[in-house]
Amino acid sequence: MASKPKVAFYWCASCGGCEEAVVDLAEAVLDVVSAVDIVFWPVALDFKVADVEALPDGAITASFINGAVRLSEQEEMARLLRRKSKFVIAFGSCSHMGGVPGLANLWDRKSIFAWYYHDAPSVAVDGGAEPQETVRVPEGTLTLPAFWDTVKPLDAVIDVDYYLPGCPPTPKLIANAVGALLSGNLPPRGAVLAGTRALCHECRLNATKPEKLLLKDLKRVHQVTVDPEKCLLAQGVLCLGPVTRGGCEALCVAGNMPCTGCFGPTDEVRDQGAKGIAFLSSVVDFDAQEEIERALGNVPDPVGTFYRYSLPRSYLVRKRGVPSHG
Repeated sequence: MASKPKVAFYWCASCGGCEEAVVDLAEAVLDVVSAVDIVFWPVALDFKVADVEALPDGAITASFINGAVRLSEQEEMARLLRRKSKFVIAFGSCSHMGGVPGLANLWDRKSIFAWYYHDAPSVAVDGGAEPQETVRVPEGTLTLPAFWDTVKPLDAVIDVDYYLPGCPPTPKLIANAVGALLSGNLPPRGAVLAGTRALCHECRLNATKPEKLLLKDLKRVHQVTVDPEKCLLAQGVLCLGPVTRGGCEALCVAGNMPCTGCFGPTDEVRDQGAKGIAFLSSVVDFDAQEEIERALGNVPDPVGTFYRYSLPRSYLVRKRGVPSHG
C-alpha cells in the first residue's frame, strides 16, 4: 500500500489563530487526517524535533509554517522543515508578510526589553531581570532562544513555495490548498493561494459604493452606527478593501467591521501600506486645515492602520538606523 503524503505544521511568532483555523475545518478536518500522515504538529500532538530530524530530506510533502520569524529557534526550525519538505507554505499573515508581530520593527531588542523588564508600570517600581540566553543551574546549563532585533516574514529566512494569506486563513482556503497539494493541481511556485482581485470585487456592499467616492470625514467604526446595507467607505469608515487581496469572502465586512488588510496586497502592488495611503489621499475631500486635522485624528496609528500586517514586507522594512539582526 502506498504511504500517505506527510504533512507538518509549525508555529513561529504569531497568536495561534492559524493553528485554530486548522481545527475550524470542523468535520472536514477528518477528511484531511484520513488523507495525510501528520508527522509534526507540536501544538496538538506529541512530536519532538528529533522526529523531524530523523526523516530523510524531502520526505515531508508539505509543511505549513505560520508566524513571523523572531527567535533563533524559529529560524532553525524553519530551515529544518525546509530541508525535509517538498513544499513549504507560508501559512497566514505573519508568515506571509510579518503580520502584527512585525510592528515591533518600529523598535529594537534593546528598547523592547527596556520597556517590558524595566520601565513599564508593572515593573517600574522594582525593576526587572532581563531573560538571559544561557544560565547555569546545579543541573547544568539552561538555554533560551536568541531574540532577534528584526521580525522577518518566512521567505526572508527560507525559500517559500506558496503563500496562504489571512489572519487567519479561512477554512475554505485551507481546504482548497490541501486539496491542491494532494491532487498535484498546483499553480506556479510563489503564488498566493487566494483571490487575484481586490476584496471589493467580492464584497456584497460594493454595489452601494458611489462611483465617485469623496469623503468629507473619517470615522472609526466605534464612532458610528454602521448601516449593514451600505459600503463602509461611503459611511466614512476607513476600510482597506480596495487595496487588499480578495479570497476571504469579505467576512469582516459581513460582521459590520472594516477590512484591515490581512490578505495582503494584490499581485501588482509592492507596498500595501503605501497603496492604502495613496488610495485614501485620492478619496478625501477636505479643504480647511481644521477639517484635515479632525479627520486625521481618527487615524491615530497610521503605521498600525496601513502596515498592520505588512511592515516587514514593505519598503520601510523597519525603523532606520536599527540593525537587522540581534
